Amino acid sequence: MSETTDPVTETVKRRKAPAKPKGRVTMTDIARAAGCSQATVSFVLNNSPGIKLSQQTRERVIEAARALGYSAPAFSALRNPVAAFDGPAFNGPAFDGLDGVIGFAVDQLATSPEAVVAIEGARQASWNAGNVLLVAQTMGDAVMEPRAIQALTRRGISALIYMTIFTREITAPDFLYSLDIPVILLNCYTADYAFPAVVPSEIAGGQNSTRHLISHGHRRIATITGEPWMQAAQDRLKGYRRALATADIPFDPELVVEGDWSASAGYAATVKLLALKDRPTAIFCQNDRTAIGCYEALKEAGLHIPQDISVVGYDDEEIARHLFPPLTTSILPHMAMGQWAIEQLEAPTAPGQGRYPITKLECPLVERESVRAVAGG
Repeated sequence: MSETTDPVTETVKRRKAPAKPKGRVTMTDIARAAGCSQATVSFVLNNSPGIKLSQQTRERVIEAARALGYSAPAFSALRNPVAAFDGPAFNGPAFDGLDGVIGFAVDQLATSPEAVVAIEGARQASWNAGNVLLVAQTMGDAVMEPRAIQALTRRGISALIYMTIFTREITAPDFLYSLDIPVILLNCYTADYAFPAVVPSEIAGGQNSTRHLISHGHRRIATITGEPWMQAAQDRLKGYRRALATADIPFDPELVVEGDWSASAGYAATVKLLALKDRPTAIFCQNDRTAIGCYEALKEAGLHIPQDISVVGYDDEEIARHLFPPLTTSILPHMAMGQWAIEQLEAPTAPGQGRYPITKLECPLVERESVRAVAGG
């Protein structure tokens, strides 16, 4: 009996078993070997608190790191890193030489553009009011994050914007409750609603993306998700399912393929979808990088976008408008979220006291040329 090659399996194998880098091993190398995002690798290797990852994912990342010979300096954690903040420098400005200075703390700056976009939104709104923005990257480190916040407070900040790169519920560090200045949460929120918070309306975004395809006559609509532990992936999938239910289109689990936000995962997932007996007429890629891989797989299969299959992305990264055809996608409202955070500082807030609603900002759909009415529809 002759053996056949499964293109999906081969693609995944290629992604999980890259050649060992000649130079220093990076988290990108590990992510490629482990078949996950760089952010997941960062969370595992830094043992970031509050991140729900499966043990299987953690072991896969650690095994990939060991296999590639990854090494990093060891950091000894303090038993009580917040104890250093008992003095007045933490609870308020150390001097009054600066006025209208706003602190912006974010866990990651380099791995994706969202943080930079949010900072720019806050910067524009701050400068309009004559304020200065000071930014610190914390990596969510239990030792260094409170030190970074202390460094900002010592420079006389009058408010703090606290951002996480991935939308999620957080357990706010104790030192945030100790500040006597307004604290705004951006792209995250707490279960006790102790701080004003703003996040993208991801469920509505996933629903609008799917509804757009339905409005063009598509009923066989597939979706390629992000990593399932991320709230954004969960919510976009909820929106997809809601749109189908509202249109009385039965949910088909075969049309949902798990990805990891990368182009290679988008390619592999699309190959898998094309192998279905009843292949989809449209694919909702839950981010633009996934859509890049989707485009490549469709073109390799000799299919045309959107004549044969329509494609929708998400995030509206710069590459989306330069693909051929330009990609229909949704805007992540990080610019507006940064502006919103500054606007909230005009209203009086009691740090760590009271309950504040979570504000959800719309993810507008940008219609381009990657969607058309289904043939015969």
